Amino acid sequence: MKKIYIVLTHTGTILSQIIRRYTKDEFSHVSISLDVDLKEMYSFGRLNPYNAFWGGFIHEYIDRGTFKRFYKTKTKIYSLKITEKQYENLRNNISKIQLNKEKYTFNTLGLFAVGFHKTIKKEHSFYCAEFVKYILEKSEIDTHLPETVKPEDFKNIEGLQEIYSGLLRKYQSPKINVKKLLRDICITKKEGIV
Repeated sequence: MKKIYIVLTHTGTILSQIIRRYTKDEFSHVSISLDVDLKEMYSFGRLNPYNAFWGGFIHEYIDRGTFKRFYKTKTKIYSLKITEKQYENLRNNISKIQLNKEKYTFNTLGLFAVGFHKTIKKEHSFYCAEFVKYILEKSEIDTHLPETVKPEDFKNIEGLQEIYSGLLRKYQSPKINVKKLLRDICITKKEGIV
């Protein structure tokens, strides 16, 4: 089994406040991370931290770009266990988009349509929640998310475990409990599983 991470955020920008006003939700953005340190975190959002209307596929970082500029960004981070095959599918599907990112645009109309409970799709165009839903489903990970998807909807994915809530800049990945890890390895070897 592998783990991936669903990262819900609210930066407090004017656009995120507008989204929050329409959705009445706590969080206005969602990202997916392939690692607990959030070094491989992806979404669709601002390509430039100072321009809300120039968006596309982004590799996000806690300490760079939009999240650095908006240092009071609030977050909830969840882990989700998936199979090795699903993880490889996910990594490959994200890589395909990353390699062709110039073909992809930000679905501004689709984002605003969500406020009216409508869906407007465009080929090679996503807003954040559309992208995360698409990439999960394309990787054969069951989400049962609605057609018109918002960041808050991701909280309802079965099997999510909340691992952090607070300011994004204060997030530190959970430390490995070496004693527990060694004990688990010993138990596994004794049971003949390894």
